[in-house]
This record gives sequence, structure tokens and C-alpha cells, in this order.
Amino acid sequence: MQIPQLMHEQYVQAREIIENAEDIKVYSHIDCDGICSGAILSTILDRQNKPHEIEFVNLDVLDDIELTHELTIFSDLGSGQNITTNAKNGQKIIILDHHPPLRDLDYKDDKDYTYLEINPLHHGIDGSYYVCGGGLCYFLAKEFGYSDLSWIGVLSAIGDMQNTKTGHFEGLNEIIQQDAIDGGYLELIENDLNIYGRNTRPLFVALSYFSDVKLPITNNTTETMAILEELGIDEKHNRKTLNELTMEEKGKVFQKLVEMISKVVPGRYVRYIPQLIIGDSYTFLKEDEESFLRDASEFSTAMNACGRNHEEVVAMEVLKGDRIIALDELESISKTHRYNLATSIEKVTEGDETKIIEMENLQYFDGDGIKPEIVGTVTGMILGHCNWKKPIIGFTQTDNDGLKVSLRCSRLLSYDGIHFGNIIRKIASEVGGSGGGHAMACGAYIPIDKKSEFLDRFNSELNGKLIN
Repeated sequence: MQIPQLMHEQYVQAREIIENAEDIKVYSHIDCDGICSGAILSTILDRQNKPHEIEFVNLDVLDDIELTHELTIFSDLGSGQNITTNAKNGQKIIILDHHPPLRDLDYKDDKDYTYLEINPLHHGIDGSYYVCGGGLCYFLAKEFGYSDLSWIGVLSAIGDMQNTKTGHFEGLNEIIQQDAIDGGYLELIENDLNIYGRNTRPLFVALSYFSDVKLPITNNTTETMAILEELGIDEKHNRKTLNELTMEEKGKVFQKLVEMISKVVPGRYVRYIPQLIIGDSYTFLKEDEESFLRDASEFSTAMNACGRNHEEVVAMEVLKGDRIIALDELESISKTHRYNLATSIEKVTEGDETKIIEMENLQYFDGDGIKPEIVGTVTGMILGHCNWKKPIIGFTQTDNDGLKVSLRCSRLLSYDGIHFGNIIRKIASEVGGSGGGHAMACGAYIPIDKKSEFLDRFNSELNGKLIN
């Protein structure tokens, strides 16, 4: 896949707008993709000697936002929000977003302000798997000649789970990946074991976090140790990480996982099992060999930790090159984040009575006391404690009498062709809220008194869609 001609012309226009602007504000999202997007844009503006402000925000603050700068750039958000309501004569707006757009390509016509939206969906390109916000920002950087930022484009795609469907990058992401390889920033190992924590976690711990399907090893390190010892991979006093395994040992782990998963999934899913286990791995060659930043998955988790704790600027400074003060802060933030996640999961899963409530087509929990910023991550981690055949929804209250809603599901459900991001957007809108996201990970904000209606409507919407 190549960048379509019209999309390339849009990047040329975006470059010209930036080169001629003096008063610039950037809004970007708070997740890994948004932070990477912001870092790339900030680096472009730094190198162009363009003073600028940057603010990392949640989606719910964008509707009818006041625009007070000559040029406002939105990255990894903006397409699905009413950001032009207060646009004034002569102002300029650039959007670099991969989420479903509210406005079409003709929207820019007959406006008394400059409006440029670069969205892959306008060009027939899937924004869930072929390019994300950081990737779109990287192509702008490339237009300026800054191909050295390609590795941040790769990181953003990892954080946005753009490779989860096949285990590989596809579409425009392949261009970014190749630029990073050619520049000496990235090492790619194809068809590796797709298990998180290849550098920093003992394999028996990493395997216990497998949650797409609930297995005997899920949340059970005693079982994973026994299996690895049985396979002759681990010894009781010599535990290995994934990176220390030979290809033969990785093959044994793969076969064992296939065997276990095959026993618990319906037959139609068997052909997808390798995609749950195998995927490309990504190593950033410029990072220290012992650093958690060397593995793309672990790096992306640290970025998300900053976003969930309102420390996006720390993450951005690490991306822009600060490996001293900002990196120390990043490590501290990550440690606190892990503690908050663990205690939040305990609130939902510990005790004699589970707090996970099952309905016909979905399951949910009330995350009372769980920070809205981490409820999505908690919901994903709880997948390993519940019925993988249904999506799980987590609720927690925001500061303003609203509810933050987060949905996660097993990758197997996405192979049934269900796009929960589109569904949650529809249902949230029907109850006076807003939402959206990806097929397997999405969220919404709804009025607190609409929770029951939201659940009933969502449950009904899924009638006939889930194949049990």
C-alpha cells in the first residue's frame, strides 16, 4: 500500500500551513498513540523553530471547544468531535486522526477558515489496522524530511493495537515499519511468540497473564511453572525470560498453548488460535539492552501509564530524547501505575462473591473508586477472570456526575466481525452520551442515570451477533 495521491497532496498542504503559521496549539489524546502523535508534532515544530503549546486531553472536552490560536492541530482525535463550532474567520485547523469522521472531504469548501482533515477513512484505508494517529503524524514528519521519527510511528501503532488482528503490521503501517528498519531504529522478528514482558518478566509469570481465553495457566503461576518444567524449558532455580528461549523451546511453548486453547474454544475458532499466540516482535535498537524501553510492547505500556496518570508530558519528553530526568520520572510513574492496577483488580475479583455481573450477551462490573483514567486497562486485565465469550464492560464515576464506560473483549470475538467501537458509539449516543473506539477496545461517557438503559440497549443490540 502507498499513500493515495489526494492524501499526499493533503500532507503537502499541511506542511505549507505549518510553515506559514506563527501561533500554534496542538491537542492530542492521552493514550500511547496520542502521546506519540503529540511528540512527533512537537518535534516537527521544534525543528521548524515554531513556538507552540501542546495539551493532552480526553475526547469529552473537545465538543464546541474554543479555538484561540491562528493554527490548531488535533492529533489522534478531532474527527469524531464537534471541534469547528467556534472556528473564526482566518483561523486554520488541521486534523490528523484515524477514527470515524463526522465530516466528509467536502466539508472544507465554502468555509471562512482553513480546514484540513487527514483521515485514512476518507481514502478507503482502515484506521483500525492500517494506520493510527501517530502514523499519520509520522507521514507529516516525513514530508518535512524527518524520517528518523519512524520508530515513534511504530510505537504508536503498537500502543494502538494495530497489529492484533494478524500479528503483523499491514497497510501504511508497513511503510513506517520499513522506514524504521532502514534507519537502524528497529529490529523485527517475524512470527515470534506474542507474549508480553519478553525482557523483564520470567516466562512463567508472562504466561500467567494470558487472557484472551481462560486457560488453566491464566492467573496461575504454579501451573505455568509446572508446565514449563514438564516441557524441559524452565528449571526450578533457573527461570528464563522469553528472550532467553531457543527457537526449539519457543516451538514447544507454542504447541502447548495451541493444545490448551483448542480444548476450550468452539471449533470455528481453531483456525484463529495461532494468531492469538504468534506475532511479530519489535525491538528498538537505540535503547539500552537492559531497558524496558527496548521492547515496543513494554515501551507502549509505559506511555499509557503516563497518560492514565496525567503525566503525558513526561512520556513526551522521553520520546523526544530525555533519557535522564524524564526517564526516572517515567519509571516511578510506571511503578505507581502497576500498584493502582493491582489494587483495582482486587476490588473487582477478590472475595467470595464476584462483582462481575453477567447478562445474556455481555458482562459488567461497577468500578466504584477506580480512577476513570485506568478503568479501561483494569477492564482488559479482568478478561482473564471472566467469561471470554462475552464482552466485559467496566463503569466508574467521573468528576461531573457522569459515568466512564470501558469495554474490552477477547480477540476471538473480533474474528466474528463484531466492531464494538461502532456499537458503543451508537448506544452511548442514544442515551445522551458519546463514545467510540476500536473493535476490541472502546469506551464512552454517559449520564449517570442512564446506566441501566445503556446496558439494556447494549444487550439487545448484541442479540444474534454473538455466536456461542
